[in-house]
Parts: sequence; C-alpha cells; structure tokens
Amino acid sequence: MIIKRKLFRLIDQYIPSRQVLVVTGMRRVGKTTLLRYYFNKIKSENKIFLDLEDPFNQEIFEKRSYEAVKKSLDTRGIDLTRQSYIFLDEIQFTGNLPSVVKYLYDHYKIKFFLTGSASFYLKNLFSESLAGRKYIFELFPLDFEEFLWFNKVSYRKPKFTQDIDENTFELFSNLVEEYILYGGMPEVVLTKKTSEKREMMSDIFTSYFQMEVKVLGDFRKNQAIRNLILLLAKRVGQKVDIQRLSQELSISRQTIYEYLEFLTGTYLIGLVPAYGGGDTVVRKQKKVYFIDSGFLSNFQNSHSGSLFENVVLQVLRSWGKIYYFQKNSKEVDFIVKDEKATTWAFEVKETATASDERNLNRLVKKLKIQNSYLVARHFSKVNNCKYLFQL
Repeated sequence: MIIKRKLFRLIDQYIPSRQVLVVTGMRRVGKTTLLRYYFNKIKSENKIFLDLEDPFNQEIFEKRSYEAVKKSLDTRGIDLTRQSYIFLDEIQFTGNLPSVVKYLYDHYKIKFFLTGSASFYLKNLFSESLAGRKYIFELFPLDFEEFLWFNKVSYRKPKFTQDIDENTFELFSNLVEEYILYGGMPEVVLTKKTSEKREMMSDIFTSYFQMEVKVLGDFRKNQAIRNLILLLAKRVGQKVDIQRLSQELSISRQTIYEYLEFLTGTYLIGLVPAYGGGDTVVRKQKKVYFIDSGFLSNFQNSHSGSLFENVVLQVLRSWGKIYYFQKNSKEVDFIVKDEKATTWAFEVKETATASDERNLNRLVKKLKIQNSYLVARHFSKVNNCKYLFQL
C-alpha cells in the first residue's frame, strides 16, 4: 500500500488541469511511487506509463518526426483521437523530450505526468518550450511528520507555541535520533534493521553517483567531484570557500562553481544564502547542507552538531525561503521567510542554554525579527526552546 506524502495533497488540486505536471527530486526519493499512484488513480484505459531509463522507451521519443512518435504511441495502445494520459518517469534521459511533449500537448488532448531527478535540466530545457503549459513540484526526503507516518506512529503534532515537558520529549526522543542518523529517504525509513539501513543509504548514494554524476554529468574527472562531495560533507553548516576548495582539489574556481551547480541541481546538496534584513540577500558565500542527513551520517567524521543542524534545515524547508545571518562573530543559523512574508529566526543547539537565549534575543532585536526560537536536540528548560517534532 502506498503511503501518501504531503505533496500528494497539493498535486491533487492540479489533476483536472490541462497543464503538464512535472515532479522533480533526488533519485529514489519517491517520484516513481508518486507517479504510479496517479497512474493507478486515473480511471481510464487510454493511458501509458514509460520508464525513460529504459533505452527501448527512450527510442519512442527519439524518432525523426513527430508523426513517427505518434505512431509509436499508437502501437503501444494510446488513441490520440481522445483524451489520453501519458506518464513518463526520469525524463532527463531523453534530451529532445521537451519539444516532443510541447508538440503533442499542443495538437492532442493529452494530460502529461512527468518526473525527473535533475532540476537544472528542467529549468534549462523546459523553461521556454513549455512556458505556460506546466506546473513543477519538488519532492524532498520525508520530513519528520512524514517519517512518523512511514513508521506507523500515531501522531498529533504538538502546537508550535506549546511548551514541551520532559515526558512528552521522551516520547519522541528515540524517533528523533533515528531520523537524525538515517534521514528521510523512504526506502531507508521502511528498512528496519540498522545494518540494512546503512547498506541501503550506501546503495542510494552509489546509484546517484553512477547515474547522475557519471551519466548525466558527463564530467571528465569523476574523482574530483567525488572528492568535492567528501570535502563538503566535512563543511556542513559552513560557508563555501571556493578559492580554498579550488586549491585543495587542484581544479579551477569555475569548475568548482559548475560542480556545485550540478550537485545542487541533482538534489544532493543545498546552498543557503546570507540574509541582510528585510528582503535583502547579501552577496556573501553561501552555506552548504546535504539534502538528507542520512547521506551525511553515512560519511565518516560527520560532526554531531553539524548533523543536527542539517536535520533542522530539512524540516524547515517546507516553511519558506531559508537564509543565514552572520556579521563579525554574531550569527543566526536560519532565518526563514514564509509565503505570508513573516520572518522567523532559529538558532540550532544540541544543548540549549539561557546564554544562548539571551544572545539570540539581542541579535534578533537588532534585526527587527519578532519570531525567534532555539531548536534543541536535547531537552531544555530554556524559554522559547523548540524541538524537531514541533517544527
């Protein structure tokens, strides 16, 4: 049985629309499961599901003419003279797909459902060809609430404003620690044995490296991008120093920029910009985080504090746009601006103290941010202290 994700609720609203629905996200984050769910939900026999990692399926959309594509779909049982539904998984493996989709969309009554694991591909190739014809959604690893659903934990999320007592904290503590260590990749969460979780995470990363880096990236030096990933894992929560990375890896600054764009575009990492107050984004070095803490903990020498900070970012991702603030020695880990333009400040601590609270209060007062909280890994009696299961 499919366990529905939060994104399903949003996509449901767009099923009746004419537009193409595109879901992007990291490899094995659950895109195929989502696509299968909607394929089975559509009450029509005039539909088809194609995995475009399969060269035989790729060949359908690599025909010399659109009429040849139409004939190929016809041989697969699709009648384009009436309402049709075409589901295409991992579209990044078929380079000319956007033009084919545009032609079919414009000339026939087809509802397209597409998934891809490379956002940079979609932005570069789909931006113009499907302008006004598509909705793009991003699927990320499970947040903590979804993690509990997958573990079949009966859960009523505590109010964010609620003060948490130690007994309530203890109810969630083991689950929080599991989420921190193994992250929110669906396959890993559904795997119960610790040894198998680690094997699964290694397998997912290997799959990412083999398919995204070696095939999609087509880089001359795969070893260099692998070494960059390892260096970034040691720098989680820190500003990305392009010059230093260039020196350590003996590759150009421009190549570092290209690698970072690729790693971001294929959802392995995320880069958080600096915040300057109001709507200002300061042109400073960005901070690096991994898309999922499971990848980070699977690398050796991952610092416990950085790992927890990475997890908090994962959960805050759904709140809105995320920034960090740093001036001299003063710093706020995350400043979040939601869709209503409300600004929130979060300082992440494994063990929160009264001194941490005072420092945060002084800093956010200068920044004119009214909503500020400490996010702690361990139980604390400090005021305004929140926990992962409240976010």
